[in-house]
Amino acid sequence: MSELLYYDLKRSVSMSPSLSVQVARELGRRIVAGAIDPDTLLDEENTLAERFKVSRVVIRDAVKILVSKGMLDVRRGIGTRVRPRNDWNLLDDDVLAWHLSAPPSREFLMQLLEIRLAFEPKAARWAAERGSKEDIEAIKEACDRMEAAVASSENFVVADALFHKAILHAANNEILTAIEGVIYSALLVSIKITNQTQESNLKSIPFHRSLYQAIAAGKAEKAEKMAGDLLGDAAERLRKEIEAGKE
Repeated sequence: MSELLYYDLKRSVSMSPSLSVQVARELGRRIVAGAIDPDTLLDEENTLAERFKVSRVVIRDAVKILVSKGMLDVRRGIGTRVRPRNDWNLLDDDVLAWHLSAPPSREFLMQLLEIRLAFEPKAARWAAERGSKEDIEAIKEACDRMEAAVASSENFVVADALFHKAILHAANNEILTAIEGVIYSALLVSIKITNQTQESNLKSIPFHRSLYQAIAAGKAEKAEKMAGDLLGDAAERLRKEIEAGKE
């Protein structure tokens, strides 16, 4: 799964990025992938400009982008240092997207799932309580789209992401809507680990359909429990895949 799919789901601006953004993305991908270790000093501006065939101004602007994401620290007389992972803005759209270009991080994926388990069941409850007719229809359309896309791993995961996004929006809570990137990143990274098949896609449809029906019927408590069960099952299956991969 490409990071471009993440940007498509987020409906980010599709115009060609500037040179500084392109360089920031390349450096960011390398940092997220672990190719550049924390506390490592980057090469000086002239060296980076030569490597990327751009001006020093472009390098300077690219560094500023990564500084704003908490990934780099610039110290006069010392240089530009890679900051520890716990300093990064991990919910930044670019940082989440760059994880898709890196080798799958099992630990990071499980942390994403923990966040989903903490918030999405409540979102399902609130969607059942507050969702408008249009909100509920959007959840149904995403569920129908999942069913139509079972044969395509990429199309299915997009439909799955849109299903959960629709529930977040139906909850009518701006803070919840702001974390939709966590859903996209978790789903897209997990596909790298689970190698989702048409059979597994088919098995998940009834669970999503039942969750939609509970929300549509206004059964808030049932919707909350079903969302928790759905995500809990996904987390357990991923844990098994991760453990199997260690053997």
